[in-house]
Amino acid sequence: MAIGTRNPNLITLALLSLCAMATAKVFFEERFDEGWENRWVKSDWKKEDGMAGEWNYTSGKWNGDSNDKGIQTSEDYRFFAISAEYPEFSNKDKTLVFQFTVKHEQKLDCGGGYMKLLSGDIDQKKFGGDSPYSIMFGPDICGYSTKKVHAILTYNGKNNLIKKDVPCETDQLTHVYTFILRPDATYSILIDNVEKQTGSLYSDWDLLPPKQIKDPEAKKPEDWDDKEYIPDPEDKKPDGYDDIPKEIPDAEAKKPEDWDDEEDGEWTPPTIPNPEYKGPWTQKKIKNPNYKGKWKAPLIDNPDFKDDPDLYVFPNLKYVGIELWQVKSGTLFDNVLITDDPDYAKKVVEETWGKQKDAEKAAFEEAEKKREEEEAKEDPVDSDAEDEDDGDDADDESKSDDVTKDASEDEKEDDEHDEL
Repeated sequence: MAIGTRNPNLITLALLSLCAMATAKVFFEERFDEGWENRWVKSDWKKEDGMAGEWNYTSGKWNGDSNDKGIQTSEDYRFFAISAEYPEFSNKDKTLVFQFTVKHEQKLDCGGGYMKLLSGDIDQKKFGGDSPYSIMFGPDICGYSTKKVHAILTYNGKNNLIKKDVPCETDQLTHVYTFILRPDATYSILIDNVEKQTGSLYSDWDLLPPKQIKDPEAKKPEDWDDKEYIPDPEDKKPDGYDDIPKEIPDAEAKKPEDWDDEEDGEWTPPTIPNPEYKGPWTQKKIKNPNYKGKWKAPLIDNPDFKDDPDLYVFPNLKYVGIELWQVKSGTLFDNVLITDDPDYAKKVVEETWGKQKDAEKAAFEEAEKKREEEEAKEDPVDSDAEDEDDGDDADDESKSDDVTKDASEDEKEDDEHDEL
């Protein structure tokens, strides 16, 4: 009888994986379970103006687990600000992972779903749009032009937006956004545990002057030929080409029977485009055998560049916050994580979003089906034609009012987003 044995390599890998999980440092983790209000401080920012929005504690209208709740913006045309404190730390010589889930139940057309990491001491009751931050990360949507992931890093007091265009998710389901910053100054952006962008702080943000610049003293050599195509010297203009008229008399035209030469003058047939006319003659082009390519000034070391080995470091990280303006409320945040272990972050995604996404999608599709059925009941298509005719004038007037109102609302939304 054959006796099976366990693969020692698999056992070793499993043990190493468990050890890695055990050594992961979690600086902050929030699932918004019982007692979350004691860990978060709602800001009074915009409260005196009556523009501070309230947060709802909810799992949303559709979800994969009704017991898994987060915090959701609940009022339209409001500012929202809330933050939580954790033991101060520095990411020097560590990988920094910042992760959370976002769901835009309101089918967001203009607004943000980002979060911030802040350094040093702040007054959490005054936390707002003017509060300095270290990292701002998450999706931003506005109209057709802005549908991307923001990744803003503060360096020497200046906020620097990533130069890469990273598309964000735009549906009404939950998605996970992960930002990973490493000690070698590289980064990755993941959505739903899938890497969407990776690169370097040196190239993808303007944190430092470029390492190399074009030599300002360099001049293009006089004999440099940068014409890719040249006229073919063998191509000659055909004899008589310039004598071909652009238009010719219409051979099918006939003099009108009522034409009187004495009164109307001598009749001449109208002209039509000459099919033989090919336009002004131009010499054919051929590849230039002496083409050297487009000249570029050589690169030299930038005398203004000074490297910073701590370019990736944020030495006093202490708070995580949400601060945003929403024209239409309904954005729900959950599963906030700050750690030094990307593997642990992936595991959290699998345990939360990964286990619920299919059920949430099914719940959303069922909710949409019910909504469409209700709309169909409210607007039946088999109404009496005569009744429709009788109500045309009233309907037209009502529609006109609705269009005017919608246009006014759209203009207000655009103006408010522009101000931000």
